[in-house]
Amino acid sequence: MLTEWTFERSHRSVNNTIRTQLKRTRILKMALSNSDPTGPDGKNEQFLMRAIKITFVVALYWFVSITMVFLNNYLLDSKDLDAPLFVTFFQCVVSVGLCCIMSLLSSLKPGYVDFPSIKVDMKVSMQILPLSLVFIAMITFNNLCLKHVGVAFYTVGRSLSTVFNVLLSYIILKQTTSLYALMCCGVILGGFWLGVDQEDAAGSLSWTGVIFGVLASAFVSLNAIYTKKVMPVVDGSIWKLSYYNNLNACVLFIPLILAFRELPNVFEFGRVSDVHFWGMMVLGGFFGFAIGYVTGMQIKFTSPLTHNVSGTAKACAQTVIAVALEHSHKSVLWWSSNMMVLGGSFAYTWVKGLEMKKGSRGQDTPATGEKPKADAGV
Repeated sequence: MLTEWTFERSHRSVNNTIRTQLKRTRILKMALSNSDPTGPDGKNEQFLMRAIKITFVVALYWFVSITMVFLNNYLLDSKDLDAPLFVTFFQCVVSVGLCCIMSLLSSLKPGYVDFPSIKVDMKVSMQILPLSLVFIAMITFNNLCLKHVGVAFYTVGRSLSTVFNVLLSYIILKQTTSLYALMCCGVILGGFWLGVDQEDAAGSLSWTGVIFGVLASAFVSLNAIYTKKVMPVVDGSIWKLSYYNNLNACVLFIPLILAFRELPNVFEFGRVSDVHFWGMMVLGGFFGFAIGYVTGMQIKFTSPLTHNVSGTAKACAQTVIAVALEHSHKSVLWWSSNMMVLGGSFAYTWVKGLEMKKGSRGQDTPATGEKPKADAGV
């Protein structure tokens, strides 16, 4: 026994000596080659590639979102075709078709296209129906606002989503909001009223467009609340939810189009056989579908907070582009209203981000004398 123990001890000693020599040799080689064991070149390369990906995704989101707004404005502002419900209905049809195509490609090329398998399930469709009604109201009032106010005033006209989000969260979900967040909402409200006043002073105000913008903002907030409720129905898949929402909308829009007598306007439209017009209609539906994809990409590569900041900056750029394209002169107060709306939205995002961080720290840090739980929250 003593001999075996002595042999094992001497064997371990030899192994330790060899390991020490190898470590010293490795360190010496690194010093001579001026390299770092942490591999900064690899880290720098990974950081550079991630920065390039984030820049590309953010730029793609800006391009798709801004192009979609201008394209919808072009389609809805047509003096010859007064059928905003039909335009919105057609975009929903395109979205359903694209969902089916993506699902088919995903089944044929599962390694290249990542999209859930979709089918028509009447039970799921009926469970999502309340959300679909809100969704229809949201996109309809949004397009009607864009039709009457134009792109330049669109940011201000649709700026009350944050305010309605706070209000409806308190009424429906009984969630309170901090004083700082309420102050940010006050800045947004001030910017909205100043913008309305300046549009009125310039003689370009459309009260119809303002009312549609306020309604669109309210239904955007309702849509977010109801989306959280029905997400479990589609197993948390935003693409399945988009498919059923647009599918329900295609059915529900038909009686609305007939009730508002838009079908005769479509048949009497002088460019009803124009390939270019229908190409623009399909393109509008494509961008409407793509905005969901690029939004998800931006949140995935950055964060929800960064996505909101990016959206605020995009709205600012969108307003500047619209004013430049229209060759219109805006007063200092008009620009101030836009800055108040965008600044208030940015500040609200920043405040809510800080509150979420504090909340997560409070949940992660156990109280004195209390053991941390495995299910201490998300």
